[in-house]
Amino acid sequence: MVLNNRVESVDLLRGLTIVAMILVNNPGTWSHVYAPLLHAEWHGLTPTDLIFPFFLFIVGISIHLAYRNKPKNTSTYKKIIIRSLKLFGLGFFLAWFLPYFPFFRDLEVVRIPGVLQRIGFVFFFSAILYLNCNWKTLIGIGLVILIGYWLLLGFVPLPDGALPTFDRASNNWAMYIDSNILGEHMWKEDYDPEGLTSSLPAIATCITGILIGRMLTSNKSNLVTNLIIISIAFLITGYIWSLWFLLNKAIWSSSFVLVTSGWATLILAIIYYLQDIKQIKFGVIFKQVGMNAITIFFLSGVIAKTFYLTKVGENQRIHSWLYETFFTYDFLSSKLSSFLYALVVIGFYLWLANVLYRKKVFIKV
Repeated sequence: MVLNNRVESVDLLRGLTIVAMILVNNPGTWSHVYAPLLHAEWHGLTPTDLIFPFFLFIVGISIHLAYRNKPKNTSTYKKIIIRSLKLFGLGFFLAWFLPYFPFFRDLEVVRIPGVLQRIGFVFFFSAILYLNCNWKTLIGIGLVILIGYWLLLGFVPLPDGALPTFDRASNNWAMYIDSNILGEHMWKEDYDPEGLTSSLPAIATCITGILIGRMLTSNKSNLVTNLIIISIAFLITGYIWSLWFLLNKAIWSSSFVLVTSGWATLILAIIYYLQDIKQIKFGVIFKQVGMNAITIFFLSGVIAKTFYLTKVGENQRIHSWLYETFFTYDFLSSKLSSFLYALVVIGFYLWLANVLYRKKVFIKV
């Protein structure tokens, strides 16, 4: 159901995605986490690896819903620029902020890329493309990005003549470009999972969302069937391509784009069928999270960082004190204790989302 540029199933999926982000980012201890709640070490795909591309996919749907009737004028472009800068600024603040004096990291080493920064980057370019291209052109641009990225990373020799690889090494083009441009402003010394280079195929992820968003507003009676067919096509193509261009979130491989977009489309089709067609109302609380998604995610980052870095006594931080005091018992396994901590964190943000929803507070970034 499309109402005031909102599709209930999209809000629900957005909320589920944010909750999943918070779940995997807030274990009781990183030493004991169930395998599906961790990213693949390099190549491969875990349920956790689906979360971020799902959100960028939803950003694409939201671009269509928000801008399909907007004029291509200075005001619209200004709003796109401002929103992009806000997202980047919030993400940069998370990296820069410290919950103790001097309250900010040294700018010479602060990480520049990040989740919110990538969302802002991808949103900016995808929204501009959406306003200026029809759906056929968008498909063409998406294909050029995916194929071009594969050719660059897989076949173009590096400046020193070394043959490129997809491994975590200096002769990986994504790592090479990011390290030479970003220097010390990366998550790790040798790579950043939200780096500059891998943000390019992330735009293709957003484009798939734009195209699916267009289908959601087409009012076709066979919409769910079409969504399922497209999801299967994405999945088959992506998994076949992964035989040559391995699934990899860190470099956001082209096969990763197609496979994750396939799963996102399939799950959206199921939710849309139940929520918007059959009117089976479930997961209302997740829809409430989805309507304040960026706010909830940003707050979760600030609070988690504060808990991790603020001391309690001589040898503990707020996070470790809470976990060890309330969640570690002899009759619970370490992984279960860690998981229960994350569930309680989620419970808090579900409650916060419900409060904001009941008070009709919807903070737009």
